Amino acid sequence: MQFENYTLDNGLTVLLHHDPERTVVTVNVLYKVGSRNDPPHRTGFAHLFEHLMFAGSRNVPNFDDALQLAGGENNAVTSSDHTLYYDVLPAENVETALWLESDRMRQLRFSQRSLDNEKRVVVEEFRETCLEQPYGDLYHHFNALIYRQHPYRWPVIGQDISHIQQTTLAEVKAFYARYYRPDNAILCLAGSFDPLTIRERIAHWFGDIPGSDPELPRPVIAPEPEQDAPRQLTVYGEVPSPVVYLHFRTVDRLHPDFPATDVLSFLLGGGRSSWLYRRLVRETELFAEVSAGINDNLEHGGIIVEARPSEDVDYADARQALFTAIDALVEQGIGDEELAKVIHQLEQRNHYREANISNRANELVFYAALGQPELVNTEMESYLSLTVAELNRVARKYLVPQRRVALEYLSAPARP
Repeated sequence: MQFENYTLDNGLTVLLHHDPERTVVTVNVLYKVGSRNDPPHRTGFAHLFEHLMFAGSRNVPNFDDALQLAGGENNAVTSSDHTLYYDVLPAENVETALWLESDRMRQLRFSQRSLDNEKRVVVEEFRETCLEQPYGDLYHHFNALIYRQHPYRWPVIGQDISHIQQTTLAEVKAFYARYYRPDNAILCLAGSFDPLTIRERIAHWFGDIPGSDPELPRPVIAPEPEQDAPRQLTVYGEVPSPVVYLHFRTVDRLHPDFPATDVLSFLLGGGRSSWLYRRLVRETELFAEVSAGINDNLEHGGIIVEARPSEDVDYADARQALFTAIDALVEQGIGDEELAKVIHQLEQRNHYREANISNRANELVFYAALGQPELVNTEMESYLSLTVAELNRVARKYLVPQRRVALEYLSAPARP
């Protein structure tokens, strides 16, 4: 992927990926603020602020209306580490997106009315997804079990509904002043635009936005201590069936072992031919579903396993079979054929993502947030060069009980 990368005088990082064959352009703005930056008494704050960013700015009463009039669409997502805003619109209207994004970076419109409205929306979302759904409070329990000190210990939506309800306008303004500054943001354009004038237009809209106030430093987050013993929690509730969630602590996103842990998660539970699916679903029928994936937080990542036992099986037997199957992968090791198959799947996934211009923008802005945008082109090399010996070393190092967290959901015992 060809791209340009430069920085404005106010600290705004800019990435340009020009593709003249496209008829649309994607404009992404990533702010390096997520739930990890929530004050402990205001968890869910970064997610609430994402909603407030659509409530109007100095010259734009309604962000969505202005973008739709230009034939565009938009959305946003908050993660533990970042908040990403993205617009997709006809290429000839790219300047509309630049105007809209710069206006809300320059001066968001604050009012008690808009704050109260967005608090109601987020509180209702909290109730619907966390309190009224089976397993809805998963990450309230799971995150707190995995992390003891780091802000990753609360979910993106927040730990307690009262934290959102009690948010004040003064706190919102302070959060905006601290984190929503150009030197804490990345602007990425991908698709069709005029490469001869785009830098000048970006400078026109963003160049004079003030950077961060040195009187408002961003708090430093201390690293999470190493986990040296297994952790386990059983949650009883009104759930349709038992579920086991496992997390094995691995590495930071830029650690040299990350590609191997990602591949290991695919081998473990990435589809119907994966190690756990074959042994627990197809061969023994102890489980109805089993899958694995990667927790790719910037720090203190992990491999996550979700396993749902079949109906009418002994839960204790199924649970033990899950642990035994993971131990067997570590003991028996992974062969060349299995590794080659997973690498092929990863290459297919990578090519599929690159076909969509919005996916290209998302990938590019993510790697820029890591401080290494060139990884968008080079990280796959780390995957392709993996060996069976390296993968088995990583399995022996990380898929061990002392790095394991186990959260079990069980139906509440019947009352006498």
